[in-house]
Amino acid sequence: MKLDAVLNGWAGGVPLSFADEAAALGNPIELILRLPVGGPVAVLVGPEGGFSEVERHRVLALDDGLAVSLGPRIMRADTAAVALLALVNATIGDWTG
Repeated sequence: MKLDAVLNGWAGGVPLSFADEAAALGNPIELILRLPVGGPVAVLVGPEGGFSEVERHRVLALDDGLAVSLGPRIMRADTAAVALLALVNATIGDWTG
């Protein structure tokens, strides 16, 4: 989906974690642990080349927006999606006991 369509239709109430190459490097698990366990979580990755500054600010302006760094390497969009989904699921998702 186009980012404008996602954000214009965002009702809120569901955390939106997004892969942000401009986010401060750090442990992404510590950030993800701030999200509610067992509840819905949306995961967003940008296009090849990443989000523009305007796009980043639009997502961060959401009450539920959470910028997550996936490290210093730039990943392809499909790889970033898998990496972020694995982090979320392993930290607060179905794999947690």
